[in-house]
Amino acid sequence: MLDPQMHQTPEAPMDNDTPTGPSSRTLKRVGIGAAVVALAVVAVGTASRMHATSELKTVAEDSALPTVALAVPKTAAGEGGLTLPGTAQAWNSAAINARTNGYVSKWLADIGDHVKAGQPLAILDAPEIEQQLAQAKADYQTALANQRLAATTARRWSAMLAKDAVSQQEVDEKAGDLAAKTALANAALAQVRELQAQHGFTQLSAPFAGVVTSRSAQIGALVTAGNAAAQPLFTVSDVHRMRVYVRVPQIYSSLVNPGVNVDLSLPEYPGRSFPGTVSRSAGAVDAQSGAVLVEVQADNNDGALKPGAFVQAHFDVDATLKGVTLPGSAILYTDKGPSVAVLGGDNKVTVRPITIARDQGKSVIVSVGVNLGDRVVDSPPDSIRTGDRVQVQSATDAAPAKAATHG
Repeated sequence: MLDPQMHQTPEAPMDNDTPTGPSSRTLKRVGIGAAVVALAVVAVGTASRMHATSELKTVAEDSALPTVALAVPKTAAGEGGLTLPGTAQAWNSAAINARTNGYVSKWLADIGDHVKAGQPLAILDAPEIEQQLAQAKADYQTALANQRLAATTARRWSAMLAKDAVSQQEVDEKAGDLAAKTALANAALAQVRELQAQHGFTQLSAPFAGVVTSRSAQIGALVTAGNAAAQPLFTVSDVHRMRVYVRVPQIYSSLVNPGVNVDLSLPEYPGRSFPGTVSRSAGAVDAQSGAVLVEVQADNNDGALKPGAFVQAHFDVDATLKGVTLPGSAILYTDKGPSVAVLGGDNKVTVRPITIARDQGKSVIVSVGVNLGDRVVDSPPDSIRTGDRVQVQSATDAAPAKAATHG
């Protein structure tokens, strides 16, 4: 028998070159590479998000800024003469207030009425003054009676002194009593006259001939003397001649002197002019407006010129207009005078005071405060202030808005 071990198939020897799997070094390199890629992806994503957030923030900030349109200053066309706005005022105007306490009993004139000097306007009922006057008259009669008695007594004692019936001391005492009673009577008389004068104030009268331009007196209303804050009961204006006050820009002030002829015009009387003459000048330049105040006087026989009216004054002078033209919508009118909002390179606003040389209705000629090339805001909001930041309306945005406006 053969030995079983002799017939066993010998095992094949193992090949040392056959791979058994990746080494640890290779795995580390692969892991590091994957980590780097992941970090790069995260970094790119974060940068993209930050950039997008920044863009959104910028867009949000820009959208929060008010959008404005710009007006382009243009060279003013030269014309003869000088036309400026002015305000008409009455030759004389008086506010009629109560000079004594009382109640309005009746009023005798109303707005638009022509009145003469001294003509009654209203009657006040002053019961307290009447009672005080009656008491003062009674006190005066008492004081007068005492004074007369003291005078009679003094004369009698003087006669008795001549007969040595009384002493000189007694006569002097009676004379002193007479002087004291006379002083009391005079004081009582002064009180009566004062109250009579106050009672006379219960009639309100026109101080001069003119027109009643306001009336606030109401029947039964309580009025108080010396209340400067109270509304006047009446206003009387003398309008037979008018004063027109005009602010002349400093650059033209040397041309506008007393005696210069002026043609006045009113919007309610197109084609009609009212002749006037420069009567006086303030002789000083207002620091805020940069203008000189002048007064023009004009006759007003038919009453066409009214107190407080807007007037265009055309001065007969050789004035070549200097300045730029802007649309009237670009002007801001405040209590400090006209101004414009000008943008800087960073779109920040600077509010500048200006001087208007001529108001042409839809446009104005500005002599001081605006230069060619300035970026002037058109139709600025009243709330705009120096330092505000805005964004300028683009041409593509302005075209539809303009078309909608004209449509």
